[in-house]
Amino acid sequence: MVMATPSPQQLPLADIHLPAAPSYWPLAWGWWLALAIVIIVIIALVMMFKRKMQSNAAQKEALNQLALITPEQGLSALNTLLKQAALSYYSRSVVAPLTGEAWLTFLDRQLPVKHSGFVGLKTQWLSGTFSNTPLTDEEFEQCKQMTRKWLKHALPPKHATTMAQKESLNV
Repeated sequence: MVMATPSPQQLPLADIHLPAAPSYWPLAWGWWLALAIVIIVIIALVMMFKRKMQSNAAQKEALNQLALITPEQGLSALNTLLKQAALSYYSRSVVAPLTGEAWLTFLDRQLPVKHSGFVGLKTQWLSGTFSNTPLTDEEFEQCKQMTRKWLKHALPPKHATTMAQKESLNV
């Protein structure tokens, strides 16, 4: 007996079903790790930016107040502004007792060498602060420029100084 081979249209075959394309979800552990690292880096950058903005807030405020100081207010207004700005960044026990030449030396120490000059203007600072004789407009402008330099270049402090180091500066 001869068997007849059925034609393909007569065979009860089902169509070939392809499997579904692989999904991107759930992510593999490597992608989770990469995502976690990116999130941590973004959070760290935001925190650093906020800390920098907070650190510069007192400096910005002091520069704004400096623009409002006039020669009629005298050198004592500049000195008070410098003291307030320094107290925003340095220990009270270091800054508060400083007066006269010790105060000017402290201000110069906080500046890069190329910007220092408070001790060089010692006669103007001391006579303008402790004398009833007002400074000339030119002398006042020199002192105001030194104040601006100090606020721009000494604040916020570039190096982290421990409290023990800050207090040893006073000795």
